Amino acid sequence: MIAFHNRILIAVSLVLIGSTSCWAQRGPAVVEITRAKSRSELIPKQQVVGTIAATRTAVIGSAVDGRVVEMKVREGDRVEKGQELALLLTETIQLEIDAAAAELELRRKELEELENGSRREEIQQSSALVEAAKVNAEYLENERQRQEALRANNSISASDYDQSVAMALEAKQRLLEATAAYQLIVDGPRPERIAQAKAKVSMQEANLGRLQDQKAKYTIRSRFAGYVTVEHTEEGQWVSRGEPVAEVVALDQVDAVVQVLEAHIPFVHVGDEVSVQVPALNKTIPGVVAAIIPKADVRSRTFPVKIQLDNILDADEQPTLKAGMLARAELAVGQSPNALIVPKDAIVFGGPKPIVWVIQPDSIAPGEGNMQTANAIPIPIATGAEDDDWIEVSIVSSSRSNAPNAAEPKSVGSLLTAESSVIIRGNERIPMPRPGGPPSQVTWAASNSK
Repeated sequence: MIAFHNRILIAVSLVLIGSTSCWAQRGPAVVEITRAKSRSELIPKQQVVGTIAATRTAVIGSAVDGRVVEMKVREGDRVEKGQELALLLTETIQLEIDAAAAELELRRKELEELENGSRREEIQQSSALVEAAKVNAEYLENERQRQEALRANNSISASDYDQSVAMALEAKQRLLEATAAYQLIVDGPRPERIAQAKAKVSMQEANLGRLQDQKAKYTIRSRFAGYVTVEHTEEGQWVSRGEPVAEVVALDQVDAVVQVLEAHIPFVHVGDEVSVQVPALNKTIPGVVAAIIPKADVRSRTFPVKIQLDNILDADEQPTLKAGMLARAELAVGQSPNALIVPKDAIVFGGPKPIVWVIQPDSIAPGEGNMQTANAIPIPIATGAEDDDWIEVSIVSSSRSNAPNAAEPKSVGSLLTAESSVIIRGNERIPMPRPGGPPSQVTWAASNSK
């Protein structure tokens, strides 16, 4: 039995020795490299939870009392600005409008008559009356003079003479009356009468406009484009002034309203570009901070922040982003000055600590063809803030040194700096160097050197 176990141990040892020889015989791992960077303002971000909300919500009511004769929309319908939502009975108001329109026409014709002045026939008629009065006045004046001569000879009585004098005076006054009437007809209406007629026309126009505006209120319209979410009435139902008819929400653009802690609000600014995740749609949508509400919830000490998003219609012409959906947004929560950042693909996980493979600059040598070779040094790191495909890293101490041996005295810390070459492809295939052994070697196309 002991001899059997010894044989097994010898076989396992031979397998391990063979595996080590195989690793030793392999050539350098083929990789891709790029440069690390230093970014002075890499903003740490944190995910906050919020809700998709309509940019505008309106409960549209009736401005007048009336009976609903037709509902033009239903819940879920798309409406445009100015589109009809409901119609109220308008028979009574229409009769009032017809009467006011007829009254206005009467007032306009009266004004037109005054502005046109006297007719030619009226002037001719008045002129004829003046001539007749003139002839009559002359005749009676001559008659008075004859009567006066006769009276001087006592040929007529005093009564006859007084009668002739009175008739002559009356004829003169008739002439004056006819002349004045003629002048009035020639001059036309007084300016004051024309002004009064114009005022009556204006008053009636205003009255008609008021009634027409009143009738327009019997047609209830949407004030903006959106979607009907609630119907508050039905056909045949009586609605009083101020009662709701329908609720409309604007969803062409929506707001993701998130709550941000007071410690983080100084780092959020209007105009910041933000990525918003909508779990219900399994999508990430770009947005812009549209407003920061400067009033916190006194219990949670959080400030509402509105992130504006453009909505998209689905195949049924319905908005994909709907009011009330859950949203998650990544917002800035601080600053990391002079941050060292590397591509996310440069980080290798799986060991005690994440590592980044860094090219040792003074070991770079020409390889076969258009290739270059160099030592690759694993640097243990801690990760920080993310910025798209880049991530902040910092070097951490390791209980096990992976630095070059004594023949290569460069410190681990000085290898990973801004402008260091880091491996972003093939890094998972690089074998870890044995303690005290030579560093791992890699090779890459010279055209890949950046």
